[in-house]
Amino acid sequence: MLPVSELRNNRFAVIMALFCALLLISNVAATKLIAFGPEWSPGGVPLLPLITDGGAFLFPLTYILGDVLAEVYGFARTRLAIFLGFALAALMSLTFLVVDLAPASADWPLDSAWHDVLGFVPRIVVASLLGYLAGQLLNAFVLVRVKARFGPQRLWIRLLSSSVVGEAADTIVFCSVAYGALGAVFGGESISFAALLNYIAVGFVWKMLVETALLPLTYRVIGAVKQAEEA
Repeated sequence: MLPVSELRNNRFAVIMALFCALLLISNVAATKLIAFGPEWSPGGVPLLPLITDGGAFLFPLTYILGDVLAEVYGFARTRLAIFLGFALAALMSLTFLVVDLAPASADWPLDSAWHDVLGFVPRIVVASLLGYLAGQLLNAFVLVRVKARFGPQRLWIRLLSSSVVGEAADTIVFCSVAYGALGAVFGGESISFAALLNYIAVGFVWKMLVETALLPLTYRVIGAVKQAEEA
């Protein structure tokens, strides 16, 4: 176990590790679709239930950490963290594929259940990787560009504008490939177009609400890390 002094001297590595860990946990959690509320379709428009997935609980935090990385360490080092996360997510999917193909022990009755939850689903894997890469790169790029254009003041504008662009790209790409007709080429069933719009809208709004609510915390973390790095 590293002493506290070592962790303080490797702040970038610690934040990057947390970033990657939250990404991997969210990718596994996202295999479950979740619906909140009773069915309600006024005028034939399905407004309820609200449809999301298990990744919604932690995934917004990856954008908060991405903001910290981009604001403090710049686009180049943030891109390193993003690509590392991408590589680890791809490795996780490959590992699940190998485990799924391996013959199960006769004494273990859960092979079918394991396959149903964690089995390699090409469209989910592709959707997750493409959505993550597009969203995180755009989030970091927009934050850095807005800072270069308007200066270091008004941090909240950079945080929210970058999140709007990044979260929108991530949500639209993931939902469209994972559960929409766009992902049909990768196999599997698609949900209805109305349900897909519900899924995209709920996912985007939820992520932005989480980021907005945690904006004061993001400010504090960025300020603390900047101060520590400049000390």
